[in-house]
Amino acid sequence: MAERKRGTGRVARSTKIGGVAAGHAARTLGTKAANLVRTEEAGQEAMGRQAIETAERLVTVLGTMKGAAMKLGQTFSVIDVGLVPEDHREEFQRKLAKLQASADPHPFKDIRKVVEQDMGEKLSAVFTDFAEEPIAAASIGQVHRATTREGRDVAVKVQYPGVREAVKSDLQNLGLALKLLARISPDEVRLRVTDELDYELEAANQRAVARRYRGHPFVVVPDVLTDLCRERVIVSEFVEARRFEEIVSLPDDERSRFGEILARFYVNGPMRHRLLNGDPHPGNSLFLADGRVAFLDFGFFKQLSPAEAEVQRGVLVAVHTKDTDKLFEIMRAEGVVTGRREEDLQLLIEIYDTLCGWLLEDAEVTISKNIVTQAIIQQGRMSRSEVKLPASQIVAARAYVLVLAILGQLQATNNWSRIAREVLYDEPPVTDLGRAEAEWMGVTAAA
Repeated sequence: MAERKRGTGRVARSTKIGGVAAGHAARTLGTKAANLVRTEEAGQEAMGRQAIETAERLVTVLGTMKGAAMKLGQTFSVIDVGLVPEDHREEFQRKLAKLQASADPHPFKDIRKVVEQDMGEKLSAVFTDFAEEPIAAASIGQVHRATTREGRDVAVKVQYPGVREAVKSDLQNLGLALKLLARISPDEVRLRVTDELDYELEAANQRAVARRYRGHPFVVVPDVLTDLCRERVIVSEFVEARRFEEIVSLPDDERSRFGEILARFYVNGPMRHRLLNGDPHPGNSLFLADGRVAFLDFGFFKQLSPAEAEVQRGVLVAVHTKDTDKLFEIMRAEGVVTGRREEDLQLLIEIYDTLCGWLLEDAEVTISKNIVTQAIIQQGRMSRSEVKLPASQIVAARAYVLVLAILGQLQATNNWSRIAREVLYDEPPVTDLGRAEAEWMGVTAAA
């Protein structure tokens, strides 16, 4: 009964999600009908107000539900799918940005119970200090600052009690929410959220990435305290840093430098180290005072095989050079196409060119909201076409879009092509960060 009161029962959760979707649809139809007798300017203003109201309702509903429903809201908060009139997009995203790094925290007594159940002993036997107020609360868990018996300052990520059951309910009701988020793949979200429930898997992923980036000049991955991690608890070193919303107002050069670090980690990193983080998200990056960036949350993660990494590289090179023969060869080998249909190849070229064109144009490019919007629209075009990518490429394509969305929020400027060419063509770096990373890689390779 208590579960129903919290709104986590399937009927209650379905009603909440469906209520937002139905309300949005009804208001949209009403606004469009009214727009027939309004001026264009007045119509755009009305549509904008309606979008802001929908964003507020999404934050209210998804932010209190946790689970897969809120994860959808977090994904939506970093993209602009062209549904909102331009004058209102900034406010629309600002409303949804509340879902990026915080949610309504769970009562501490319930968090304590989870930790003690998984640890098999009292909280005080493991930690000398454990802050009752969380430093972050997200879709399926929240994070508390603590001190171990050995005196280490740590972050303790604790999965919400009952969240597994809530996620199952959300996934069953996913289609209702996707009436609002029509361009986000339900299969992909289902896979990602299911993976994120496995904290032992996430801890292993984080260890692998931390080991690979140890000593890096500008990337930090907090070490995991393996002996303290459990099925619903991850303990890692604490990082003191600013969050994404604190850096978006920095000067252009500082924002662009942070943007380059994000691109190097999320785009170059998978092709170089074969470690693909499928959840580029503002809440998963912390910005240190010394200019480094700490990366968190490795629940949706894949260690690529050499062949999979080569496919990603090969596709980008083929799109960059407009080599349809090479693209067809790769896509046939991947089972994406069987017969050579020029319209299929043209579609793939156009979609990848929009998704990754910012990486391929040899010029200074400022990532604008229009670039992000076009990429999202093209990703939706792919999902509606008969050409279906394999799972590994869907994850990679989505990661590119979300990285692009973050860079768009930063309004970051760089010659992104020159950065990408380091991994596409093994060219030498031309930026200070690239040279520092190349020096680090030379040292680690020789060690």
